[in-house]
Amino acid sequence: MIWKACEKSISLDTPLVMGVLNITPDSFYDGGKFVDVENACAAAVKMQDEGADIIDIGGESSRPGAKAINANEELKRALPVIKKIAREINIPISIDTYKAEVASAAIEAGAVIVNDISAAADPDMLNLIKRTGAGIVLMHKHGKPETMQNEPLDEKNVLADVIDFLRAAVKKAVDFGIEKEQIVIDPGIGFGKTFAANEILIGNINRIADLAYPVLIGASRKKFIGEITGREADERLAGSIAAHIVAALNGAKIIRTHDVAETKDALKVAVRLAGQNGAGSRTGTSAQRRAELPLRDFDNPPPFGHTFPREYSGCATLKRRGEC
Repeated sequence: MIWKACEKSISLDTPLVMGVLNITPDSFYDGGKFVDVENACAAAVKMQDEGADIIDIGGESSRPGAKAINANEELKRALPVIKKIAREINIPISIDTYKAEVASAAIEAGAVIVNDISAAADPDMLNLIKRTGAGIVLMHKHGKPETMQNEPLDEKNVLADVIDFLRAAVKKAVDFGIEKEQIVIDPGIGFGKTFAANEILIGNINRIADLAYPVLIGASRKKFIGEITGREADERLAGSIAAHIVAALNGAKIIRTHDVAETKDALKVAVRLAGQNGAGSRTGTSAQRRAELPLRDFDNPPPFGHTFPREYSGCATLKRRGEC
């Protein structure tokens, strides 16, 4: 599986790490840290050295409650950073924006991916992606950042709603002439969802992956992790890694994170160990994956003391039988 992004073909054979670089004064975790061009460039180089596969640069905060800014202000923040970073690193650069005007300038400056939280709501966005061949992330969100948590989606219908939305978004893009290999989808963790809804989405990445597009997950340091652990954003590293490992083992292909080195190491270990039981990094549909391993015969159990092969262990077997 590859992700086409301008002249680049990015392999998705193993989960990739997308490092977050917010050039904003008000992002929920790293707001204000990298508004200086030199500091931002140093951070990007450091993330590349730590193993980042992509750097995602954002000039407008999309945290809950954040107010929108105009394209001129967003470009003033992000463009000088992209221009400098493009000369300093050799991994793909992504621009985190929903404005085609900003995306166009960013691509001209060296970005090859548009991470669009609006799923190409800007009427000019798909034309830009088709013309440039840039990669695009189509994300689900419920409402606008400023008000999206006022009436968030709950866990009852969130999975079906997200899948239906993303199915329609990719159909619109493909019908417009965007190549399937240019598209990545994102269920939008934390974007207008309750804590429980976020948990449902992460636990069911395989269902979202059944749309047959690579899935990006960005759970890094988010509030639902604090709800589970009782910790503030600067103490949520372990919880973030846990969420991302669950997502990756359930089929996520790109992990967007503030903590590149720790996440990269965790993914390497998780993928290696998961591969020891024949599961490995999940590819194909969930039905195909369930068919990869034989089912344990509960009606004819082996003699007492028999040790089952590793692939029969735990809830994975029950899931394949539809009982867990």
